Amino acid sequence: MATKDARIVFTPSGRRGTFPHGTRLLDAARSIGVDVDSVCGGRGLCGRCRIVCMDGDFAKHAIKSRPAHLSALNETEARYSERRQELANNHRLSCQAEIRGDLVIDVPPESQMHRQVVRKDAEHREIKLDPATRLYHVEVQPADLLEASGDLQRLCDALAWEWHLDDLVCDPVILPGLQTALRDGEWQVTAAVHRQSTVVAVWPGFKSSVHGVALDIGSTTIAAHLVNLTTGNVVATDGIMNPQIRFGEDLMSRVSYVMMHPEGAAELTQAVRQGVNDLIGDVCSRGGIDAADVVELTIVGNPIMHHLFLGLDPRELGGAPFALAVDTALDLKARDIGIGIHPGANVYVLPCIAGHVGADAAGMVLAEEPHLLEEVSLVVDVGTNAEIVLGNRDRLLACSSPTGPAFEGAQISAGQRATPGAIERVRIDAESLEPRFSVIGSKLWSDDPEFDEATGASGVTGICGSGIIEVVAEMYLAGIINEDGVVEGTLAARSDRIVADGRTFSYVLHDGPRQILVTQNDVRQVQLAKAALYAGVQLLQDRADFDGIDRIRLAGAFGSHIDPKYAMVLGLIPDCDLSRVESAGNAAGMGALIALLHVPARPEIEATVRGIEKIETAVEPKFQEYFVDAMAIPNKRDAFPRLFSVVDRPAAGPRSGAAGRRRRRRAKPAGGER
Repeated sequence: MATKDARIVFTPSGRRGTFPHGTRLLDAARSIGVDVDSVCGGRGLCGRCRIVCMDGDFAKHAIKSRPAHLSALNETEARYSERRQELANNHRLSCQAEIRGDLVIDVPPESQMHRQVVRKDAEHREIKLDPATRLYHVEVQPADLLEASGDLQRLCDALAWEWHLDDLVCDPVILPGLQTALRDGEWQVTAAVHRQSTVVAVWPGFKSSVHGVALDIGSTTIAAHLVNLTTGNVVATDGIMNPQIRFGEDLMSRVSYVMMHPEGAAELTQAVRQGVNDLIGDVCSRGGIDAADVVELTIVGNPIMHHLFLGLDPRELGGAPFALAVDTALDLKARDIGIGIHPGANVYVLPCIAGHVGADAAGMVLAEEPHLLEEVSLVVDVGTNAEIVLGNRDRLLACSSPTGPAFEGAQISAGQRATPGAIERVRIDAESLEPRFSVIGSKLWSDDPEFDEATGASGVTGICGSGIIEVVAEMYLAGIINEDGVVEGTLAARSDRIVADGRTFSYVLHDGPRQILVTQNDVRQVQLAKAALYAGVQLLQDRADFDGIDRIRLAGAFGSHIDPKYAMVLGLIPDCDLSRVESAGNAAGMGALIALLHVPARPEIEATVRGIEKIETAVEPKFQEYFVDAMAIPNKRDAFPRLFSVVDRPAAGPRSGAAGRRRRRRAKPAGGER
């Protein structure tokens, strides 16, 4: 009788494969390069290989994942659960659990050998310090039998007398501890006042500083910048994977999850809030402060992250007319949305621009200031959902394009997120077709004699987003693929790097212990992603009718690590002087930081957002036409004269793949479907 097979998807890596029933989950994970730790040799002692079996229907993967699709809890797991840590809420030890059916498996950060490199650091920027919450030290008149006023009134009187802060109101949260603070400080206290109108915290004696956190909640990663609100210094920066990834890699997958599960929105809200609380705890630990010293948060995020974080149902954003529950900026209390910082802390959420252009795009505009410049700027936050802003001080337009998770390494056969060992830079010799590459965690290139030793700890594990951009662009420049993206099978006679792969051909990028191929489907996935982004830019250019683009800024954790030359060769961005294409860093996070430190920026961005013209790509009839043209590399219609004045255009080849003689390299699993 034939052995039954099961389909398994691992998050957050997005790797997937097909395995026989009875396969140990840890063995399945390791066979396709999933990063699962284990230091006890699979004996169920260390607990480092703990995973979470997702329970639900995952339409994107066409998988119905159930805890019953794993073998029953065995004696080893029961002993671990009793003596070490309880295995509850569908947690299992992957070294003990065996596959019995289709599964979606989440590998939590503590079970990963190499955490993803979350690249969202705060760049150096001069920001005029004017925070919303300030500290004021005062000496309060002691209680007196001859004076009947209460402690709060005398605190407000002192603030008015010493700092001219009149007509203050008090956040009720300070009242339970007010009298203790006054007496512990011998009637000298430090008050935190928000917007010169509300007392939100009181400490005994003199307190020199309080802190704020700027948050960028992305669909893949969450970044936090901890800032001293007295000095303006960024004390610490940290980032994590968005824990919602286990519910879906891209935004629409998460909306679908909510649509199919009545409790889905609450689950996703709880997951992202817990992630934010954990991240704030981590960044405060790094900065050597207590989370209770954080009195201000500013937040940016795309519309779906914005809604889910705030506890708003995102289903209306899943289809036309893509209605937001709220698009204006919000001032909230951290305690009302479950954020564990000072109970009087305030939260400012930047405004959203449109149904698919969120507060992160508003933050990007605030940071990059295209609305203040005469020259025409194109600012693009490249991610699973690209957000695009085009214009100058006279006119700004914005849209989003559904690029999907290919740029994050998902849906690529050897794709992975940005962890040590992932290929991030690629060069291919046009004559020999031999590649060389570098990986995250090492500055050496693969043709360096010391490369193998330098990468011994991580190995070469796959290709991250910037690597897949470069390898596909280099394959085009070397003539390995033609402008239609077809791998030229005829080259198999010239180089054994070109190998038959079913009815198509693939390129062998790395032939080490784990063979890494760039398949025809990988190229297609990149074409689909880049075409969606380019078509969005074209729609904005049509509507604005600007005479060219003067500067391009690539933002976001991924956009910041793309080589502009390869982005343009691929046709990800339009033709422009390459010297005017630059990384914008984490522009959305920088916008949140500016709003945190310079409160006048808040009404500025609110007014700017109200004037932005919104284009909804999903209902624009010319989007499909532009998308089809942009599937070609770099583009079917646009000639890219400025690019090819500095980059050699490859010789024109046939517009469809020739059959060629099929040569086979020794077979090895390439990751993905087996």
